[in-house]
Amino acid sequence: MKYYCSAVILALLVSGTVLQPRAGSTAPVATPVTFAEVPSTQSKITWVHDNGRSELRHLPETCGGGGLFFDFDNDGWMDIYLVNSGPSDFYNPKTPIKNALYRNNGDGSFTDVTDKAGVACGRMGHFGMGAAAADYDGDGWQDLYVTNYGSNVLFHNNGNGTFSNVTDTAGVAAPNWSTCATWFDYDNDSKLDLFVSSFVQYSGTGTIFCGDNRAGRRYYCVPRVFKPRSSFLFKNEGSGKFLDVSKDSGIAAAQGKSFGAVATDVNNDGLMDLFVANDTLANFLFVNKGKGKFEEAGLLSGVAYSDSGAPRSGMGVDAADYDNDGWQDLFVANIDQELFSLYQNQKDLTFIDKPGEIGPATRLLSGWGLRFFDYDNDGDPDLILANGHPDDMVEIQSLKVKYKEPLLMFENVKGTYKNVSSASGAVFAKDFPARGLSVADYDNDGDLDVLIINNGEAPLLLKNEGGNRNNWVGLNLVATKSNPAAVGAMITWEAGGVKYKRLKTAGGSYLSSHDPREVLGVGAATKIDSIEIKWPSGRVDKITNPPMRKYLKVVEGAAQ
Repeated sequence: MKYYCSAVILALLVSGTVLQPRAGSTAPVATPVTFAEVPSTQSKITWVHDNGRSELRHLPETCGGGGLFFDFDNDGWMDIYLVNSGPSDFYNPKTPIKNALYRNNGDGSFTDVTDKAGVACGRMGHFGMGAAAADYDGDGWQDLYVTNYGSNVLFHNNGNGTFSNVTDTAGVAAPNWSTCATWFDYDNDSKLDLFVSSFVQYSGTGTIFCGDNRAGRRYYCVPRVFKPRSSFLFKNEGSGKFLDVSKDSGIAAAQGKSFGAVATDVNNDGLMDLFVANDTLANFLFVNKGKGKFEEAGLLSGVAYSDSGAPRSGMGVDAADYDNDGWQDLFVANIDQELFSLYQNQKDLTFIDKPGEIGPATRLLSGWGLRFFDYDNDGDPDLILANGHPDDMVEIQSLKVKYKEPLLMFENVKGTYKNVSSASGAVFAKDFPARGLSVADYDNDGDLDVLIINNGEAPLLLKNEGGNRNNWVGLNLVATKSNPAAVGAMITWEAGGVKYKRLKTAGGSYLSSHDPREVLGVGAATKIDSIEIKWPSGRVDKITNPPMRKYLKVVEGAAQ
């Protein structure tokens, strides 16, 4: 019996449920990890998303917005960038609309430094969608790429709190309608390349009418009625210039209606592949064949369609080894009635959809931003989903489906997902028109927090309360031979007789990117015996007995 009780206590500690003594008693009780909504009076974030909603129901209105955490000033605190709508061929705002850059003050509050930094956008053709941050030129400062309905913008970080628009020089405008952007090194030349998802062919001056003609109501059109487009792949040639290799690489041959994208290695060959969600078309799995070529294998791999063979409305995506078998699995969120998909890697370039509890929980929901992340620091990837129906008039047509929808949290319990939303905080009982989602440890306390961007409303900042009760070590990877973001690095750590592994992926979620640091959770273990980093360059660095509950700067080739 003594052994049994010890085993139960250890299991609770590792699962993200921390035991605390009950008041007036020595008996332990389970304390779940929760998330608390941070009010704007505390965060000082006053920005509100403007989606440009009109009676004409132009499709781009309902697809934004995105945003991200990134450390633009290298002070060790994650800052926030938020993407707004702007003037376009269908929207002429009465008052100026701009994106927002908020500097993290290190005390739980943020300061708006948008104008000083020069990253407001807000000009004609900048109807904003999302953003992705990375140090594309290897100068040690995070740069910023903003996607739009119109033309995209690349902001180079000048290292002094300001950015310069270098889009034309770099050659990465990718006009028309872009959604997600992903920085990764597809050719292993140690430079960050750029994949840009392209959505449908759309014009604000078009005549397509979607809705109830008898009542004269317009609804947002289903993307099925629009033509697909090719996405972009830009090769980083150095010196601030990129080459459009979309056609030569094979990316352009697959025309889609693409939203979310994640770069990961699905076949463990050391080359980064791309999983891309399409709305009303088959999803793409671009398998990297080396020598600058990709092969689209979504159908053969089993991730293109539903089990019944129908295309779905793919939006947010991510990748992780959720079952700890050494192979990357895939996730995609869809619209209501279609169910979300958790694709388990079968280790032969095929996947099986095994959603488990996620299936019934998402039947009436439409998913956008999402993330595999270790919210309780027990070493395995949990999953958060941000939801909201794309049509703000859906409740006229349906009694069961709502426009604003709840967030969902799933805890990873030995390779299966348990719905713990009801125990994750009061915010999970509320409904939101959620779109983008970004994850970071914004307060540097060792557990991961969440930023959600709501369509036409204020963003939502969620503070993790309790994840850091389990032990952890944070890594800030600084490459010297590999690509600056260390995308593709394999991190292995051992603690308490348990070995954990994590591949550093890129992209994921929807219209968003994340804190580039890695938080390695170890549950109840009091020490980490060793950390091994296999860099994309092939070099292996090992750290033994690292200090716990701290962030470590790990330089490639100089780890100790």
